[in-house]
Amino acid sequence: MQTDFLVIGSGIAGLTYSLKVAKYYPEKQIIVITKTQADETNTKYAQGGIAGVWDEEKDSYDKHIEDTLIAGDGLCNEKIVEIVVKEGPERIKEIIEYGARFDKDASGEYSLGKEGGHSENRILHHKDVTGQEMERALLEEVERTHNIRLIKHCFVIDIITQHHLGYLVTKSTTDITCYGVYVLNVHSNAVEKITSKITLLATGGNGQVYRTTTNPRIATGDGVAMVYRAKGRIENMEFIQFHPTALFEPGVSPSFLITEAVRGDGGILRNKQGEAFMEHYDERKDLAPRDIVARAIDNEMKKNGTEHVFLDCRHMDKEKFIHHFPNIYQKCLSIGIDVTQQMIPVAPAAHYSCGGIKTDDMGRTSIKHLYACGECASTGLHGANRLASNSLLEAMVFGQRCFTDSTELIEEINNNNHFPSELPDWKAKGTTEPKEMILITQTRKELEQIMSDYVGIVRTDVRLRRAMRRLDLLYEETESLYRATKVSPQMCELRNLITVGYLIVKGAEFRKESRGLHYNTDHLEKSALLQNIIL
Repeated sequence: MQTDFLVIGSGIAGLTYSLKVAKYYPEKQIIVITKTQADETNTKYAQGGIAGVWDEEKDSYDKHIEDTLIAGDGLCNEKIVEIVVKEGPERIKEIIEYGARFDKDASGEYSLGKEGGHSENRILHHKDVTGQEMERALLEEVERTHNIRLIKHCFVIDIITQHHLGYLVTKSTTDITCYGVYVLNVHSNAVEKITSKITLLATGGNGQVYRTTTNPRIATGDGVAMVYRAKGRIENMEFIQFHPTALFEPGVSPSFLITEAVRGDGGILRNKQGEAFMEHYDERKDLAPRDIVARAIDNEMKKNGTEHVFLDCRHMDKEKFIHHFPNIYQKCLSIGIDVTQQMIPVAPAAHYSCGGIKTDDMGRTSIKHLYACGECASTGLHGANRLASNSLLEAMVFGQRCFTDSTELIEEINNNNHFPSELPDWKAKGTTEPKEMILITQTRKELEQIMSDYVGIVRTDVRLRRAMRRLDLLYEETESLYRATKVSPQMCELRNLITVGYLIVKGAEFRKESRGLHYNTDHLEKSALLQNIIL
């Protein structure tokens, strides 16, 4: 299969880009690949909303920029922050034109929420399922766009570069070029080759590397791992955001998210004794940035020997709560909790990766003809900690910017005869069907336990060294199994998760300070030297 534009991932980042390209080039076919159903993405599970300066009488770009920089704890790229904040409202208007329905107040104006780290009300939302509503609007627009081909149930194994042509490719190779991807067709179990002049990775996050996460099962860090194997640049992987308030349900994965907007509307965090504890940690109390709230909860749990704290919504207006958070209300009822009478048990869960594939201000990666967008990318917006509701905004802004740059790049490629004369097919000779799936499933459980116990909200040098030694062993065992057996989605995801785990630990070992989401009790001071950890 050949195409000019190939998109890996069907979340808000991939679909925004696809629609832009398809409308600009109505004569070209754009291929979008997703490994399960089209709407099974991290976007779908985003509850809170999308941040944007909407009411310029009460809000301003400068305020949104400042809030983002404060949350990022010194590591944000100020140029990127300004780009996203200023271009964001236009992208929000576009998705509204596609049909996204954000909540309005009685006067017909958009109802703007407030979340942790924000100085003003600027969050547009649709009940407590904003991401799902935005994904719906984008997919319906895709269905109306004749030249987008959406291929489901195909797992991308690796990107194709000069390495597959027999050339030596290293980190110092200056002209690494992407020619397409190898994909595993889940239905036929055959590995197929898709060549493309331009490829966009929009593969989402990697929360499944942890035992407790709000991310769906598909969030296995595939894009980051593929780029790292292809010798591309990855940065700031140590900054894993733990959402402070996931519903505490032992053994349930993924965890059900209790959106930060609940605290924005007045929800109060309380410990085992019923004490509102956030005032002891930050003057912003329950609306402090997520890294601070998550560490505070972690400390209260350890101090009291509990597995969770409580979110108290009993004082909130019942009708308003049910109107704003219908899914949260029903979910809590389904496990016997009436939020108007009982407090909600909550605990932090892995939620978002602030680092990822290093890109420039147009979404270009260090590999030629390869772009990255959305959670898998590290644009410089989030720094050491993402400000709530900035992720959907970033995905749409960079979807647009990747598209803008692509229109220039495709002309350059067409004029310079981009493709090698022949790209090799996938080599599976000598491999056999896996005899025992337990070798894969048990290793994945071990990985989740290692990352959760040693590389969580609070870290130490000893824990990180221990995690790295164990990851080395898991890597050796898994690579040996990978070389001997035929590929499967389970095997590919395990490989990718081990790679992502390694990158998180390696970044954490290099960062000899505590900054943002990386909190190491052996290095509590912040370094005067601000730097990104590039791997």
